[in-house]
Amino acid sequence: MQFVSCLDRAWHAGRSCFGNEEECNDFAIGIELEGTDDTPYTEQQYLALARLTRLTMAAWPAVTSDRITGHSDIAPGRKTDPGPAFQWPYFKSLVSAPENN
Repeated sequence: MQFVSCLDRAWHAGRSCFGNEEECNDFAIGIELEGTDDTPYTEQQYLALARLTRLTMAAWPAVTSDRITGHSDIAPGRKTDPGPAFQWPYFKSLVSAPENN
């Protein structure tokens, strides 16, 4: 479900920093997952997220695999998601796989 256009500023990150850029809300596209830091995400969540990520990357070529990160990385100490239960290597493998998910 989309709440904010990808062309508009959302408030998903709050005070944040990615690389040398502060205020990620100004330039990031936020995708929220339902879950907790320590509850495994479902296969359906991974597949839907990978498909949405591939579509996002196709529409915005500046969104590359190395620019995909979690709230915990852009706002450490304040945000913890997606947490240790999120399988980043698995997700990244789905993103780089051919479109069949």
